[in-house]
Amino acid sequence: MKRLSLRLSSLATALLLAGCASVSPDGLRSDVAKQMEGRLPAQAQLPAADAQSQQSAQTHIDAWLQQPLDADTAVRIALLNNPGLQLQLAQLGIADAQRVQAITLPNPSLTLGWFRNGREREIERKLGFGLVDLLTLPWRSRWQGWQLEQATLEAAQQTLLLAADTRRAWLNAVAAEQALAAHTRMHDAAALGGELARRMAAVGNFSKLDQARELAQQQQAAAQLVRAELAAQQARAQLAQRMGLWGPQLDFVLPQALPPLPKSASDLRSGDDAEATALRERLDLGALRRNLEVSTDRQGWAALGAVFGDIGASYSRNTSTERDSGHQDRTRGWELDVPLPLFDWGSAASAMARHQVHANAAQLRESAIRARSEARSSWRAYRTAWDLAHQQQTEVLPLAQLVQQETIYRYNGMLLSIWQLLAQARSTTQAVLTATEAQRDFWLAETDLQLALSGTSPQPAAASARAASNSAVPAAPATQPQGH
Repeated sequence: MKRLSLRLSSLATALLLAGCASVSPDGLRSDVAKQMEGRLPAQAQLPAADAQSQQSAQTHIDAWLQQPLDADTAVRIALLNNPGLQLQLAQLGIADAQRVQAITLPNPSLTLGWFRNGREREIERKLGFGLVDLLTLPWRSRWQGWQLEQATLEAAQQTLLLAADTRRAWLNAVAAEQALAAHTRMHDAAALGGELARRMAAVGNFSKLDQARELAQQQQAAAQLVRAELAAQQARAQLAQRMGLWGPQLDFVLPQALPPLPKSASDLRSGDDAEATALRERLDLGALRRNLEVSTDRQGWAALGAVFGDIGASYSRNTSTERDSGHQDRTRGWELDVPLPLFDWGSAASAMARHQVHANAAQLRESAIRARSEARSSWRAYRTAWDLAHQQQTEVLPLAQLVQQETIYRYNGMLLSIWQLLAQARSTTQAVLTATEAQRDFWLAETDLQLALSGTSPQPAAASARAASNSAVPAAPATQPQGH
């Protein structure tokens, strides 16, 4: 009696699990948002699936675009409006529906037959269902839950990658516009020098060689200005693509300068526990741990499922009627379909499951080693980028500005020529460009560090960001002061 009661209890639990399974109303967006708590800017939200929420999001986006766009606002817009993220979340909703379908018992099959011969007719009724689907329902429910959790972690990773890519695109766009402003000033100074050289050569006060040098500087500055304009346009286009903007929304306004650097080294992130933080908080490692747990749990029944995965049960009720006498015979009974393991004993399936566990464990170890290395490297790059940017801001740029000021004083005192003043102006502009590039590189390194500590590997996105940043701030031509 106790054994029968236990079996009935297990069956009731399985049926309850099958009946209670339902699809998440928000497509698991709330689960993704929970995984990203503390990793995104304040008030950042994921896109909703219903039309009313999407319309409300567009209203917020239009309001945000009326103001100069900072980095956090750009990330908020991208999370609400990026079609790629919406596709990722929709696929997560599909995975949730597939989970519910997988743990829902299949409908039983009803077979009806009508047969007759010379003396009698027979009516056949058979009701069948998959016995294995019922018995394995608790395990399948647990496995599907783990797989869905892994899919949720992967969706959270893609969300963090989008946020990081958007922040990088914003930094590149602002730096490119700063570079464009500096190249415009450099071009104006070169154009002034070229015009002055032409006029002085026309009255015989300037040699052809000196005139050619100044005109060459003007042409080089013009080419640099065109490259800076193209880089600024491309950087804006990449940012708009990340945010999912088009049409009139492309006329957004960016700040005139990058965010200021942290004032001192004490304001920077500490690198003492960078590796431990990455191992503890990175989402990609969490997904791999779940993957290992699922494969380990599935290993125990792999061989059994391969051999006895097609067990079925059916109930039959047949009626035979004699045509002459009208006598009826009824036949009732059960049928059990059990495969015979004559050739396949499940050894291949068991070996496959065992090797899959080994592969997942090796992948987790390899990813953990890479995560620790990326945490160390990202923090060192972050710290070095601050040192270089701080040097440019506090030492190199002030010295260039001091030399520029002293050159102006000496020019006003008629101790230096106009050509030396123009050459020094170009040199000072180059120092501004270098400082801007170093400031941008620090914030890019800060973005990579944050992603390496709490999200996923920053290497693929960082490589594309470096390629974009190389064209965002074109180098100015080297100049030498000239005197006559």
